[in-house]
Amino acid sequence: MAASEHDQSPTPESYEVAVERLEQIIDRLDSGQAGLRETLELCREGRDLIDYCAAELDAVGEDLKELELDELAEKLASPGEPAG
Repeated sequence: MAASEHDQSPTPESYEVAVERLEQIIDRLDSGQAGLRETLELCREGRDLIDYCAAELDAVGEDLKELELDELAEKLASPGEPAG
């Protein structure tokens, strides 16, 4: 059996690339054509991609909270004045 090209999963270049790869993995697993070893490798890669995506979503969520807090602080600092 040949060594897989996915032995060391590189960090995806973006959330969107990671999601696309996850879709490919799911399609391959759903096809029923992956052997035992390939299934294991795909599951490991999928787990790493899910961890990456979760971290990206958490980071974006934190950024959104900061933006909302900044906007709230701005509104509280100058009530009645347009923000700008």
